Amino acid sequence: MEKIASFQVNHLVLEPGIYVSRKDRFKDVILTTFDLRMTAPNREPVMNTAEVHTIEHLGATFLRNDEEWKDRVVYFGPMGCRTGFYMILEGDLQSRDVVGLVQSMFEFILDYDGAIPGASPDECGNYLDMNPEMARWHARKYLRNTIYEIDERHMKYGE
Repeated sequence: MEKIASFQVNHLVLEPGIYVSRKDRFKDVILTTFDLRMTAPNREPVMNTAEVHTIEHLGATFLRNDEEWKDRVVYFGPMGCRTGFYMILEGDLQSRDVVGLVQSMFEFILDYDGAIPGASPDECGNYLDMNPEMARWHARKYLRNTIYEIDERHMKYGE
């Protein structure tokens, strides 16, 4: 079997950033998958499931309500390794195209102080596994250390 694209990225040197993970074509539609890498794989602690789950709920809610992007959102969810998230959008896009969107989404997560959307037993299969405080901590870290000062090196996978 061929290795999938994400397993071909050298995780020993990968840093937090916004990367184009892959592009898929379905007839006339291109879907761009973004790697929103929040921690340095194998060098920083991974996020716990509770904050990942909280970021997933808040991020997905934000994206699907964003006036400019909501009709182009296909998916937002965590990586199994818990070092970041995948965001899939309709369009032939580059990392630079979504920096503002990612910044707004994580500022929303940082500032959010209400009941977590979809966090009830009838809406979620694990509604008690939430940690808004740590979700805000990770959002703040990602914004300050990566997004606010993002450069080309953190928007293109290295060799």
